[in-house]
Amino acid sequence: MSADHIRKRFNLVRPFLNEKQRRVLAAAEAETLGHGGVSLVARATGLSRNTVVAGRHDIREPGASTKEAGRIRSPGGGRKKTVHKDPTLEKDLEALIEPATRGDPESALRWTCKSVRKLASELNRMGHKTSHRMVAELLKHMGYSLQANRKTVEGSSHPDRGAQFEHIYEKVKAFQQEGQPVISVDTKKKELVGNYKNGGQEWQPKGQPEEVLVHDFESLGEGKVSPYGVYDVVRNTGWVNIGIDHDTATFAVESIRRWWFTMGSQAYPGASALLVTADSGGSNGARLKLWKTELQKLSNEIRFSISVSHFPPGTSKWNKIEHRLFSFISQNWRGRPLISHEVIVNLIASTTTAKGLRVTCAMDYNKYPKGVKVPAAELKKVNLTRDAFHGEWNYTIMPDNHKA
Repeated sequence: MSADHIRKRFNLVRPFLNEKQRRVLAAAEAETLGHGGVSLVARATGLSRNTVVAGRHDIREPGASTKEAGRIRSPGGGRKKTVHKDPTLEKDLEALIEPATRGDPESALRWTCKSVRKLASELNRMGHKTSHRMVAELLKHMGYSLQANRKTVEGSSHPDRGAQFEHIYEKVKAFQQEGQPVISVDTKKKELVGNYKNGGQEWQPKGQPEEVLVHDFESLGEGKVSPYGVYDVVRNTGWVNIGIDHDTATFAVESIRRWWFTMGSQAYPGASALLVTADSGGSNGARLKLWKTELQKLSNEIRFSISVSHFPPGTSKWNKIEHRLFSFISQNWRGRPLISHEVIVNLIASTTTAKGLRVTCAMDYNKYPKGVKVPAAELKKVNLTRDAFHGEWNYTIMPDNHKA
């Protein structure tokens, strides 16, 4: 039974109970819970441990005379709470944890982790008489709780951000209604290959954690890999191309090519168009000339159009591949050292979800040199038509034989 359940039940009946009845009810809860019940009930109800223990004596020996037994204080009786005797305690505590000021600039606490013990020590230095337990109770009473950082600040957003989302939504819906393939693409973060620590935990025999290298020096392993993912939005399937060289636009388009000839052409035998949703940056960036020339080559090979819609800058987390494919891959290999290419391929390929996600994975040992320049004459050959709405984000590349 959780402390929240005890607290809720106790507070419901509290107005109808006198002092003795409250401690007896609290003691009954503690007796039911067994070992550790007194501490849990004391925290949940706000009563002291001594009061709960006294209630246990009332239950076990109803007629016995103890210090607390049978005593019912008059309203307002009993020891005054510290916050009542020390009216500036709460104010000074809040000043110490206020995000804007972070307390007294002269205090050593300003630049340290604000644990309840350090807060209590600082308050005592200021002349208050308190303990870390009291500080914890006060913080809870004041509405504070331990919080981790949350990634929500994206910086300045484009004024047409919302309109672009709508544009992408309408295009995806139109392609789906026509039975045409829609894919979400991106590169997962690079991973070191070797006996390195991998974030997360995995079940192991107690006291026998898997031993990994102390230092993450690339020279101690087999280098890095770049997993480029292609997520089929309609069929909930994924393709991951594991590159061992640079993450370039050529590598990105080659990953899409491999997806099509391995999975896409079988899933969509009658396809006459493809829609790609991608971030605005990285190897599939909206401004990359090489991305467009490589897509032209692919369009010529598969003999139908490739439409691309980029998410506005700073909105990569909205790309479906991030939370429908990459997040589950990370969960699947958490706590597992990625010791070899084979292990990486097997871990990715074995990724599944309750909603039926299936993933295919393969290694790509080709070289993809950086710094490839695209001559202006070659860029002009790209058979590209821009959408009326933000043509730099939304465009279609047609095969050469479909030139107007």
